[in-house]
Amino acid sequence: MSLQLGPQLQTTLSPRLQRAVRLLQMSSLDFSRVVRDALDSNPFLEADEAEAEAPVAIPDSAPEADPLVASAWLGEPVARSRVVDVDGVFDTLAAHATLAEHLTQQLNLLPLPARDWTLAAAVVESLDDDGYLRVPLEEVASSVPLDPPPEPEELTVALRRVQSLEPAGVGARDVIECLRLQLPAIACERKRAIALRILRECVQCLANRDQPAMARRLGVSLAEIEAACSAIRRLDPRPGWRFGMPSISYVTPDVIVRLVRGQWAAVLNEAVVPRVRLNHSYADLFRRHRSSEHAELGAHLQEARWTVRNVEQRFSTILAVAQAILRRQHRFLAYGAMAMKPLALREIAEEVGVHESTVSRVTSNKFMATPCGVFELKYFFSRGLATASGGEASPTAIRGLIQELIAAEPPHQPLSDVDIARELSVQGLQVARRTVTKYRQLLRIEPADRRRRMAHRAT
Repeated sequence: MSLQLGPQLQTTLSPRLQRAVRLLQMSSLDFSRVVRDALDSNPFLEADEAEAEAPVAIPDSAPEADPLVASAWLGEPVARSRVVDVDGVFDTLAAHATLAEHLTQQLNLLPLPARDWTLAAAVVESLDDDGYLRVPLEEVASSVPLDPPPEPEELTVALRRVQSLEPAGVGARDVIECLRLQLPAIACERKRAIALRILRECVQCLANRDQPAMARRLGVSLAEIEAACSAIRRLDPRPGWRFGMPSISYVTPDVIVRLVRGQWAAVLNEAVVPRVRLNHSYADLFRRHRSSEHAELGAHLQEARWTVRNVEQRFSTILAVAQAILRRQHRFLAYGAMAMKPLALREIAEEVGVHESTVSRVTSNKFMATPCGVFELKYFFSRGLATASGGEASPTAIRGLIQELIAAEPPHQPLSDVDIARELSVQGLQVARRTVTKYRQLLRIEPADRRRRMAHRAT
């Protein structure tokens, strides 16, 4: 063994560059939170209260707007937030009862002894958001301080009592039990009996939608099997989802596409740009009286400069990338998804003058508001699929074409995935059948046989 010294070259990221990379890939909400924390902890940073409207700069190569959509997107400036009187605002909001509160209210109406009510309430508190009891009853009993401890028969009775409450299906241990608890809602006795046999004997066939196999195994007609399966599909496999506050994800666009003097222009959304600046008075005072005892203040000053520079660099890079995307995908604004072109990160990186990894970080969790909706910047990138003419087509455009073909199909003669692949081939797009199936599923469109049955039931 020996110890040797030698020069070696390697790439390392400075702390400043690591911080810039980390901040660049954050969403606007996370970035604003970081800036607010810096304002609270750094004495050299202060909020810039200036609210002057930044002028809209039209790029020299800004694409012309299509006249068909010019009237649909007038490019009005985004309304700034207004100061409102918040007194009494929350009094007008609807109160959403949780599943546990809804079930507990029903238990309070039952004439139950205190011990039985406690066990039933323990079962209610053990339910998940779907309304299922996914923990063993023994674990539920261990969380109830009763003396003497509850017997297994008492726990079973408490579970059955919870399963009798509304909505039907709560308290089930699995999806089959959940559906069986809801079968009394089927009015037809014959249909209810066949549905029960399907859930008991033909679960795999039901999952595979193999109705002929179910008819052969149960010895009933195919029409009765279809009616029973249709009734099962109307049951709710997650009854707990009806209660509680709905989860709503709000998106604030980082870039807004405006129509300015007949041209499309991408501008920053001023609402997401933090107003922060360096406090020059404190910085000058520190420089005049700087000493070795104030090393911590020197680190704060350097951190403040980095923060201001990172804010400027982040949003200038986002705007440059968005404008480069707009120049290549401006037809999407006029004609929708079918006009989307293949686009790679490398093309935008070469135009903006940054690395591909930087473009990847910029387009993550950043959104652009367009006449067609709000889209993540990554939505505009896709690899190209070769066409018969030697060109390339975007998968987004192919999905839009598939959606149009299905929308124009005869209701009682829907196009199968093979038929759609054949239609695309006629138009010069060589797309495999399995690719058509994948795109159709991404569009949340049912298969041809299901669309045919839905058309027959509608008539």
